[in-house]
Amino acid sequence: MKYKRIKGTRDILPEESWKWQYLEQFITKILEQNNYNLVRTPVFEMTDLFTRSIGEETDVVSKEMYSFTDKSGKNLTLRPELTAPVIRMYIQNNLNQISPVIKLFYIDSLFRQERPQKGRYRQFHQFGFEIIGTPHPESDAEVIQTMVAIYTKLGIRDLKVKLNSIGSRDSRNKYLETLQSALEQHKTKFCSTCQDRMEKNILRLFDCKSQSCQDLLDEFAPPIIDSLSVEDREHFTQVQNFLKISGVDFEVDKKLVRGLDYYTRTTFEITSSLLGAQDAICGGGRYDHLVEDLGGQPTPAVGVACGMERLMLILDQIDTIPARKNKLVYFAVLGENAREKAFEILCKIRNRGVTAEMDFMRRSLKSQMRNAGKKEAHLVAIIGDNEIEENRIILKNMKLGKQQEVTVENIINEILKQLNEVEV
Repeated sequence: MKYKRIKGTRDILPEESWKWQYLEQFITKILEQNNYNLVRTPVFEMTDLFTRSIGEETDVVSKEMYSFTDKSGKNLTLRPELTAPVIRMYIQNNLNQISPVIKLFYIDSLFRQERPQKGRYRQFHQFGFEIIGTPHPESDAEVIQTMVAIYTKLGIRDLKVKLNSIGSRDSRNKYLETLQSALEQHKTKFCSTCQDRMEKNILRLFDCKSQSCQDLLDEFAPPIIDSLSVEDREHFTQVQNFLKISGVDFEVDKKLVRGLDYYTRTTFEITSSLLGAQDAICGGGRYDHLVEDLGGQPTPAVGVACGMERLMLILDQIDTIPARKNKLVYFAVLGENAREKAFEILCKIRNRGVTAEMDFMRRSLKSQMRNAGKKEAHLVAIIGDNEIEENRIILKNMKLGKQQEVTVENIINEILKQLNEVEV
């Protein structure tokens, strides 16, 4: 039987894996400069962690989670998102004792059984970051500004920040009653999914992809922002002020509610036209009750997450990831004594931080040189038994097309010298 990868998954091959490494290192550098600390959580958690935090009527929980029962009878789920696991970790490990405000980030894989499409997979990757412990609007603004900075420094120019507030829980509960009353007489005009959502979680209507449903909402649904309390309005105003101070352009989108139940007050998305109709590249918001809902002390928080595959689609279009710098030193070897000496030098030069490789197929010199060219080697050290007897190694600079003879004793220093002369 010839095995194939599971539907909705993908292989990251050598020719693109270096782009992922570059992106992960780029993101890590910026977030560490902003004093976020990397965390990693288990790939699976108790199922109840997600049903309780995300919401049983959300698409993620009701349709997309990979859940199973293990041999001990525990109900487990491959993580479909990372905020809830991070908060579980925060509570379990008493991270609040480290500092009243803690800043965390992650880069990891997630799992959702949704319809595979361009940039969307059933196993996918996200990076995200959270500020846990503060209710103040400047933290909301920092999360948004930091994400915009990451995208801007990656060369993405067509960004649009959409911003809204869904208020505190009290404000939202009052709004839901108002919304239910306003839409009840128009219920049959909505799609069947929306009609079902009206009974279970009416706020999810704003997530509907049907244009006719969105038109009905525009006509009949009162904006949630009109139902905010005085405190909610003040918080939202200050978030906008801090964004203006930071130089982030944004627009208020009164229908932006996000798809997870734990959000309160600030919600936002950042979009790019380079992704087409499904243009969101990240989303996030404030979740002031999630820590408490999951068994911790009342602790406000705000965060954001970005799909890496969708981000990579944009970066491939605008071609802003720098070309891979290749300083490979390739050892072309002929003869038994030469192989031993080449292997000795190979190990020593790797210990000096040099990327080096030797031929393991014992091919002809012509084949080895062809292989070195295919690998885009910068230098080729040609070592044969005769050269070893004469205490010399031929060092060829493939970029300049020049070669020279170097003594065995000086070969490492000469390689290091020529590599250091390469323009960085």
